[in-house]
Amino acid sequence: MAAITPLLRLLPVLLLLLPPALLKYLTASNGPAKDAGIGELHPIVLLAGLGCSDLEAQLTEAYRPSVPRCGAMKGKGWFSLWQNTSDLLAQDYVQCFEEQMRLFYDPAINDYRNLPGVETRVPKFGSARAFHDKNPLHPKRCLDNVREALEELGYRDNDTLFEAPYDWRHVPPVPGQISRSYSQFFQRFKALVETASSKHEKKVIIFAHSYGGMIALEFVRNMPLAWRNRYIKHLLLSAPTLSEGFMRMVQGLISGSEHMIYVPTSEASLRTLWRSFETSIMGLPSPKVFGHEPLVITKQRNYSAYDMEDFLAAIGLEDSIEPFRRRMIPKMNYFEAPMVPMTCINGVGIRTPRQLLFWESDYNVSPEIVYGDGDGGVNLRSMTAFEEEMCREPRQKRQFKTIKIYKVGHSDLVTEEGAIKRVVEEILEANRISSNTLRTTF
Repeated sequence: MAAITPLLRLLPVLLLLLPPALLKYLTASNGPAKDAGIGELHPIVLLAGLGCSDLEAQLTEAYRPSVPRCGAMKGKGWFSLWQNTSDLLAQDYVQCFEEQMRLFYDPAINDYRNLPGVETRVPKFGSARAFHDKNPLHPKRCLDNVREALEELGYRDNDTLFEAPYDWRHVPPVPGQISRSYSQFFQRFKALVETASSKHEKKVIIFAHSYGGMIALEFVRNMPLAWRNRYIKHLLLSAPTLSEGFMRMVQGLISGSEHMIYVPTSEASLRTLWRSFETSIMGLPSPKVFGHEPLVITKQRNYSAYDMEDFLAAIGLEDSIEPFRRRMIPKMNYFEAPMVPMTCINGVGIRTPRQLLFWESDYNVSPEIVYGDGDGGVNLRSMTAFEEEMCREPRQKRQFKTIKIYKVGHSDLVTEEGAIKRVVEEILEANRISSNTLRTTF
């Protein structure tokens, strides 16, 4: 018989140090699916981050293409617009894609719209295969690993496991604002939750990452409180990008969206396209969080969070000032606790842009960067400010939990093995906890 090593003798003690939900998940005798119990699982809806949803388009007679070949699909029904961007070059469709993908701000209704004659929709709503990353270098950033882990637990596509893709070019509104895109999306999301809940006679868990986290939060807050109490079991947000703002959005607005979306086109074209989206001016630093600290530094002038309108003008985005003032500033100043059990998971200990230095005021060159703490994308101060807001409402504080994972980056939270195990642990715990159990921040 093999000798028992000191490490093996310590194994029972080490196991006792694991969180209870993770211990039960790892030590289930017949695998995690039996442990969770297929009949015991609460339905779950997933929302991935920016750019993960596909888009389809159709061209009506009102469409006036810039070049004849861009009108080739006119009158031929729906076609894939944003699905496999690597094919754009091969099909000589980059110019047409940029034209048909672009948004325009309409000041008369204070909302964004497509080019006249271009209609868009989001396919695969409800399917657990609705999200995928368009960048072939990062094929797993759209919750693939999380979905696979849930399927190992016993979750099943279109039964207990769903995804809610959305048009990520738009920003969900706060009360009093119009958003045709999210008015439709919220109705579909609401129907999906109600159907899944009624089928299994259980409340629904929502898990969302990055920009999807902000979408999920706004969806819940837009629903009546009685509806939330009836249908939402738990809201689990991983690295949500929230209205407190973060410097990566400033960086992306200046240089383009290479950190946000993948399109194999020129930097100048991609920047122009990205700046047309409402999303591009979402997440600029909030004055109540970033104060008067210089965020963009030049020889002529420094820009703080109080100077974002002047900053937009400085980089040639005068047309974005009005929608920023009318749609984003109200969003910065709005806060309502979702009043449902909630867990927020963030990475920390990663170098995250804090200040951008453009000494010659040339925004076409890469800046010098001063780094602070965060997850590489979202600043720690933004995370902390959101947690403080959540805890100001005593009823929310009692059912709010925050988790920080050291040295795990923004995307790694849904791709790195250890982080996914922590996500699975929280989902298992949400399945087991009584709806009346109160959560505390730690």
